[in-house]
Amino acid sequence: MKLKQIIPIGILVLAAVAGLVFAQNKDAKKEEIGDPLTKITLAMDWTPNTNHTGIYTAVAKGWYKERGIDLEILPYSANVTATNLVSNSKADIGVGTMEDIVGENAKNHQVVSIGAITAHNTSGFIVRGDSGINSPKDLDGKVYGGYGSPLEGTVVAQVIKKDGGQGNFENVTLSVQAMQALESKKIDFVWAFEGWEVIQAKRDGLQAKFFPITAYGIPDGPNLAFIATRASIDTKSDTIQRFMAATAEGYEYARANPKESAQLLIDATPKETFPDKELVFESQIFLSVHYADTGRRWGVSELRSWTDYPQFMLDSGVVTDEAGKTVTTLPFDKLFTNQFLEKK
Repeated sequence: MKLKQIIPIGILVLAAVAGLVFAQNKDAKKEEIGDPLTKITLAMDWTPNTNHTGIYTAVAKGWYKERGIDLEILPYSANVTATNLVSNSKADIGVGTMEDIVGENAKNHQVVSIGAITAHNTSGFIVRGDSGINSPKDLDGKVYGGYGSPLEGTVVAQVIKKDGGQGNFENVTLSVQAMQALESKKIDFVWAFEGWEVIQAKRDGLQAKFFPITAYGIPDGPNLAFIATRASIDTKSDTIQRFMAATAEGYEYARANPKESAQLLIDATPKETFPDKELVFESQIFLSVHYADTGRRWGVSELRSWTDYPQFMLDSGVVTDEAGKTVTTLPFDKLFTNQFLEKK
């Protein structure tokens, strides 16, 4: 039998007081230093532009740090897509296209949209005003400046056929900027965005015509979305929730304040990023309206948005698995989630 160790009550009181003082000092020090921020890396789909204004607005306003996020925006690389970086755990979150998301899931890489940047597809084909091309059917026999995606040819042919043409055209992969190739008449048409290249053409004095692809049989859907892996969603949901809360606040602010948010984007990037700053302002005015439909929260997607265009892609026969076999079905409801955009 062991002897009991008897501690005088005075010592216990002193110890308790000392412990309380230590705890208070520790809490005060913690409050002074602040909780450590959670590091998040974000891979971009392109160099900074008005698709990304909400991000730079949230950074400038300090909304990521307010939510405990230390955001690192990775430099854009033409050699690897943001979707691929996210899929291979080289970035926590990325900005990706619907085409890339579908392609990764076909290869059983579960990459998920966690917030759509634009509610609708704002892309289409742009031609010179003096080209004699008045509608998509006139693109038959013309030269298309492409980017090397196997889906491009299917989309171009569909648009031409929908307008009554045959769908026959020459497809060349661009080695220079699309608008430069168009202006120099090396190509007859190119796939471009209404909120950037069309505005750029007007500002450069180029008379141009624009044919939105959704007006000619191509299903609508978001151009770009923030993406994460299913594994990250399951294991880092709190971090992603905080990231998306700050991001959504940035885009909602940009919706209501296009000129100020455009200036924040300009201020946050190197001076040479935007030689024509007025282009940024005009583009932002256009995109702020297209980030989300009136009365809808930014970023929220509907199942139809992630069904119709992906089904069109599968029907085209260009989507393959890792073994190169054509993929004909996908669980469309697994391609996106709204869980991080729900009000808490």
